[in-house]
Amino acid sequence: MKIIGKRTRKLLLLYVKHKLLGTNKKVSMRKESSTNALNERRITDSCGMANTLHVMGGRWKPAILCRLMHGKMRYNELKKSIEGISERMLVAQLRELEQDGIITRVIYPEVPPRVEYHTTELGKTMHDVINAMADWGNMYRNVTEPVDAGER
Repeated sequence: MKIIGKRTRKLLLLYVKHKLLGTNKKVSMRKESSTNALNERRITDSCGMANTLHVMGGRWKPAILCRLMHGKMRYNELKKSIEGISERMLVAQLRELEQDGIITRVIYPEVPPRVEYHTTELGKTMHDVINAMADWGNMYRNVTEPVDAGER
């Protein structure tokens, strides 16, 4: 019988607790009492903008949310529409958004199973924020684009 280490045992227990008890807490490899975790919690608890960025920030979540703003999509449609994202990362980001109550995953009992994602009512409240961020990002890109050498 192989003996597992303390960290592996802890992660396994967190995973089992998450699966069996159905908690909405994210399973993290980071200790909840670490300085980094405490600082993050302090910031997100006291600043609405930081909390918003915590939920929708990162490299891939904005791309996922932009596509789901226009309606429900199947997993493969999402994967094909977001160039460069790995399957592992897409699954992880979709799970986080689902745990945060921003999107819903619908599994149809078919063979092969069909899975669709769409924004929840809470997720739909983010549409104005996402559009405002997209507008600002486009404006910023236009203002800061380097001028071609021929135009100088």
